[in-house]
Amino acid sequence: MKSSLPTSEQIAKVLTIAGSDSGGGAGLQADLKVISALGAYGMSVITAITAQNTMGVMRIQDVDLEVVEAQMDAVFLDIGVDVVKIGMLSSPEIVRVVAKSLRRHGAKRIVLDPVLRATSGASLGGDDSAQAMITDLFPLAILITPNLEEASLLLGREISTPQDFKLAAEELLEMGPQAVLIKGGHLDSSHTQITDYLMWRTLEDGLEVIQAKEFKHYRVSTLNTHGTGCSLASAIATYLADGHDLSHAVAKAIAYVEAGLEAGRFLSIGEGPGPLWHMHEFYPTALANKDSKG
Repeated sequence: MKSSLPTSEQIAKVLTIAGSDSGGGAGLQADLKVISALGAYGMSVITAITAQNTMGVMRIQDVDLEVVEAQMDAVFLDIGVDVVKIGMLSSPEIVRVVAKSLRRHGAKRIVLDPVLRATSGASLGGDDSAQAMITDLFPLAILITPNLEEASLLLGREISTPQDFKLAAEELLEMGPQAVLIKGGHLDSSHTQITDYLMWRTLEDGLEVIQAKEFKHYRVSTLNTHGTGCSLASAIATYLADGHDLSHAVAKAIAYVEAGLEAGRFLSIGEGPGPLWHMHEFYPTALANKDSKG
């Protein structure tokens, strides 16, 4: 039954298709925090339930394929979606069901974070899921956002230095997505400056042109980095939904995550690496001045 109240106010709508993180720092929980913090309306399709915390992933239970598809139908058929962000898809079967549903609903703007391995080292998909993503999802994606380990797994060779990024991005772009963002945050801590490398296709005078841009920023000194990849991809998706072009959306998303890492440097959440502070704009954190008296 339709409400009699007027409903003319529009808001950007972002759908995250991802796994659930019981610890709240990554996965769809982080995605929804980001989407809300940046002023959009977040929706979710749960692909897997994980038992995890700041110490690692203890167990993964995939959601039934029919339930994944039903969640997507429920959101698309009623609310609608401006941008889709995809995270953890832990089996080739789930990848194919998600891709089929996206095609059926005509989703045009898809940001794919190819989550294949947790920061703790736990496998969240592996080679079979990676190949299914390449075949079924890369051609649908306007952007993929692999970190160094994920880029290495997708290409079948190690990507370990910023000098590798250009060739890696070219090869990933040839696999079908409209753009590739290789994230450099997994470089060893001796690299105090992080380089993220964006390469994308664009049209100029009817001809396809490949453009690229480097984003350099300083590494925030903190152990609280859980969920940075999920958060970055969700921020990009939200800025795209809000009307920013790709390069600007990436730049703003990097700045948002950097601010969240800075704000969460001294937070104590769990016994292991905690999350960045997603709500830094609304609830600032501060380290107590140990030299103050009172």
